[in-house]
Amino acid sequence: MIPWVQLDTAKTPDGDHELRLKQRGTEFSIMLGSNELMNSRLSGSEEALARLSCQRIAGRPQAKILIGGLGMGFTLRAALAELGANAGIVVAELVPAVVAWAHGPMAAVFGGCLDDPRVTVREQDVGQIIRSEASAWDAILLDVDNGPEGIVHEANDALYSIAGLISARAALKPSGVLAVWSQGPDSGFARRLKQAGFAVEEVKVRANGKRGARHVIWIATNGPRPAATGAKL
Repeated sequence: MIPWVQLDTAKTPDGDHELRLKQRGTEFSIMLGSNELMNSRLSGSEEALARLSCQRIAGRPQAKILIGGLGMGFTLRAALAELGANAGIVVAELVPAVVAWAHGPMAAVFGGCLDDPRVTVREQDVGQIIRSEASAWDAILLDVDNGPEGIVHEANDALYSIAGLISARAALKPSGVLAVWSQGPDSGFARRLKQAGFAVEEVKVRANGKRGARHVIWIATNGPRPAATGAKL
């Protein structure tokens, strides 16, 4: 059996943990401690994150998409396949090394998608982008942790709080979509999405086609905002 080879390491944004990029033949893995965050053989649910989101905004001219987390590019490639030539995709990646890996040892996995003129990569906290750009996005896709909790970066917890979800809703255009990938179910998160004013679908998808673990994708749709009454959401 071909052994794993560690290619590089990078500190998480808080400086307390270490990401490790490993390779075995043509297979790549990004690890955080003993947790495998992503593997190049398992792309089904990441692709579904993009496909399910883009289906719900189909036909919109010049659609603008924000993807939180570059990962191995599976969500980005799937979104590019779904969207038209006039779409724009911003990918927010907080760890510069992940961007460097995409251009370097994992370039074959990315298949040139970072060179697509529709794509802009920002080495920035996706939460900062969400909070700073109101009514800007047709869809926001979040795959920055193993679910709605800040494993890689504790500050990501703020994305999944009531306040963070209200900010995400404010950053969406009318009938925009917030889609969140998770390794497993979380009833508390689904409840917070509804409390923030979203209509919520919870979709279970396989990690790899018809096989592999079942992952969860929340598709939260931003409905019409209520008229201003002085009340808060």
